[in-house]
Parts: sequence; C-alpha cells; structure tokens
Amino acid sequence: MKFFVDTADLKEIKELAATGLLDGVTTNPSLVAKSGHANFVELIKEIAAIVPGPVSAEVAATEYEPMLEEAKFLAKLAKNIAVKVPLTPAGLKVCRQLADQGAMVNVTLCFSAAQAILAAKAGAAFVSPFVGRLDDIGARGMDLISEICQIYANYPQFETQVLVASVRSPQHVVQAALVGAHVATIPPKVIRQLFDHPLTDKGLAQFIADWQKSGQKILG
Repeated sequence: MKFFVDTADLKEIKELAATGLLDGVTTNPSLVAKSGHANFVELIKEIAAIVPGPVSAEVAATEYEPMLEEAKFLAKLAKNIAVKVPLTPAGLKVCRQLADQGAMVNVTLCFSAAQAILAAKAGAAFVSPFVGRLDDIGARGMDLISEICQIYANYPQFETQVLVASVRSPQHVVQAALVGAHVATIPPKVIRQLFDHPLTDKGLAQFIADWQKSGQKILG
C-alpha cells in the first residue's frame, strides 16, 4: 500500500518525506487555506519538488470549460501533478480529456461504488472515496472501499487506483490495507500514530536500561 500525506504544510511534508515512507501528497482548498501560504501555485510547485510521487492539486471551478482550463494549467506545473477534480459530470468529462492526454487525474468526493465505476471508465488514475465522512453519517466507510476494490479487481482494464481519503485513525489504514486498497492518504498526525504501541515503548525502555547496566558501548 502506498502512503500519501494529506496536508499542504511544507514543514510536515519535508519531515515525513525524510523518513522514506512517503509516496505522494494530496491537497485540497481547505488544506491550502490552512497552510497560510500566500500563493497556491507556488505552494504546489514547492510540494512537487519535495516529493517525487504524485501530488494532488485541486481545481476550483465547477463548470466544465473553466475547470478544463484550470486542470490543464495545473497539469503543467510539474510532471508529478495529479489534477484533482470532483466526481461530477463536468469533473468526469475533464478527467477523460486529461487522461487521454496522458495526465494523472484524482477524482475526489467519491461516496458510492457506482461513482467509482464512472471514475474508472473516465480514465482516472485515482479515485478518492471518503471513509471518515461516511462514518460520520452512520454508514460504514470501509465497506465502500471493499466494494470498489472488488469491482475493480473484476475488470483488469480498470487501471484506477483506490485512494482511501478522509482517514481518521490507524485502524482506517489497517482496514484499507486488508481489503486491498492501493493508497491511503493520511493526515500527518495519523501517520505518526502508526508508529505507536505501548509494548514497543516498554520493550525499548527495558533494552536501554539493560544496556546501560552492562556498561558496554557499540562505538568508541
């Protein structure tokens, strides 16, 4: 499973990229606004220079023609840009246009398996189902991920990767991996939580204590 980080914070991206565990970045208008960066275009360029994997940059327009113009512009910012479009008739039309030209497209705001089928048929590189937001309304978000993975597996001609979004906890990540999702885009806080286990902390503390008692050194 690939790990993308869901943030537009350059400091967070740099720190996580340095671990070697990061495969890409997703952003959205809310995350860009939260970053406080004054220039959206320059921010996306900086992120794309830090991470060699896909960097999702979202269009702002909702109508077909202006959305297509924005999408074409964003696609040219860097070779690793994945243009992010909404799962609407206009968004899928733009997706098809860009995919036919060899651009990566991330179709976002997916909330049903039917929508995911449309995204795959439109040539999306990624489809982003939002598990957390489904959980919030009493649905089972991970059931949707399982359905989409199963449907895509039935049709080898579908090359769209399932990108699990709206991840709220390490358990979401584990469940997504269990059902075969290709990618999870994860907030920085949740990525760090993946490292945590009380038995790891306890075991390390014991190892350190025992080593100090031994009076030995590995170097010097």
